[in-house]
Amino acid sequence: MDRRHFLKLLGLSPLLSNLLLRKALAAETPVVAIAEDRDFSRATLKALNALGGMRRFVKPGNVVVVKPNIGWDRRPEQAANTHPLVVRTVVAEALRAGASKVKVFDRTCNDPRRCYVNSGIEAALRGMKGVDLKYIEEERFRPVRLNGRTLRQWDLYDEALSADVFINVPVAKHHGLTGLTLGLKNIMGVMGGNRGSIHRHIDSALADINAVLKSRLTVVDATRILTAHGPQGGDSHDVKVLNKVLASGDIVAADAVATTLFGLRPEQISTTVAAYRRGLGEMKVDKMRIVRV
Repeated sequence: MDRRHFLKLLGLSPLLSNLLLRKALAAETPVVAIAEDRDFSRATLKALNALGGMRRFVKPGNVVVVKPNIGWDRRPEQAANTHPLVVRTVVAEALRAGASKVKVFDRTCNDPRRCYVNSGIEAALRGMKGVDLKYIEEERFRPVRLNGRTLRQWDLYDEALSADVFINVPVAKHHGLTGLTLGLKNIMGVMGGNRGSIHRHIDSALADINAVLKSRLTVVDATRILTAHGPQGGDSHDVKVLNKVLASGDIVAADAVATTLFGLRPEQISTTVAAYRRGLGEMKVDKMRIVRV
């Protein structure tokens, strides 16, 4: 039984439950695993195992959503989308942990069919039993009360909201607006409506969304990172091969450590800072336990 469910059983108010939960999480030292391997499937598996394996996050019978970045009509080597081998390994491990179904989807920026095919993700998941690679259906967005600091309400994808476990699998890359796009920003793929309208206060808006839709596990694809001209990229000269995959149960910690791969500090990325100040996770690297495998 997780802490949130336990606090609910105690009959505490949502406000008090969230306060106690944040204090409990703050008392823990977040763990971020960094695995390096030229075999991207093996790197992903090593990162997951360093956290104790997928069974820490997925229980038998769970319906799991794996949310990669499939936003762009780009090939894997162009580093605009999550690498298909990383996605396939996360999905396979969720199934091996006993998931009854794994759903994979993203609200793309380019034509969805071209994105799903050219990213390599459609082919990587083909034939896997218990896996549902889905195109976003606009009628499945529903209004969710956020009561955030920037967003009071927003339409979110119902299959992300109803999942037992939400696993966030972003690619690590440059972004012209936010500096970088990692786990916290990858949540935009389950937002409906005019996402561009949040750009003015994107750091606070993303904290509002992530405060409601929690990523149980964040797996950051840093097998090859896009260092410039993101988020779409396209020029191979902007891609740096690192052969790394990061994983953490703390999305802010995962983003913070991934930021250092670009030679940047977490406090330079406003989305990370906003989430940290909101109590959504740890930003300070010296307060984490980093496991390298």
